[in-house]
Amino acid sequence: MEFSSFLKVKEILNKRILIIGEVGSGKTFLTARMVELLCSHGFSRDVTIIDMAPERKHGVGGRIRDFLSRKLAVRYLAPVRIYPPRTLARNRKEVLEYAYMNYTALKPLLDRYIREPTRILVINDLTIYLHAGPLEDIVECLEKSKTLIANAYYGSKLVQDYGSGITEREKKLLENLLPYMDKIILLSKEDWATRLPR
Repeated sequence: MEFSSFLKVKEILNKRILIIGEVGSGKTFLTARMVELLCSHGFSRDVTIIDMAPERKHGVGGRIRDFLSRKLAVRYLAPVRIYPPRTLARNRKEVLEYAYMNYTALKPLLDRYIREPTRILVINDLTIYLHAGPLEDIVECLEKSKTLIANAYYGSKLVQDYGSGITEREKKLLENLLPYMDKIILLSKEDWATRLPR
């Protein structure tokens, strides 16, 4: 896998790109580099970022702004707080409550993008929405954009969901989203540690 090929404007514009991988594999980092590249080529006003990630804790999660090397003049949409259901909850009921709270916090941001789309849409940690939200909302957003860069968790470490079903739902809906994509980038910890340009 040659990461420099992902960091060329012509390989990003007018494409739907999904970056997937395990916790800590560099998904948000690579997403941030792509956004910075597009902004450096004059596309700042065309970019909307919908940040669905919880704040970074114990090496898990992280808002995209934490991975940007500078402040960018893009439209940035993010709720005040997102709850990581599987790492924060203590039982099935809490997992489902956190997932629903995230859904209700994120739904208005997707609705806003659908009403006021920009040419380029970036979604950080879209699997958070898939815990409780309908896939159709994500599909409607990507169909409103000309370019999509999204990242999502796809791994085996975050599996404790206390029988709530959010892990299975997340995986199933993410796999249903794959046919909409032009490029799927699967990252591993080894890629992040040794080959991803800094």
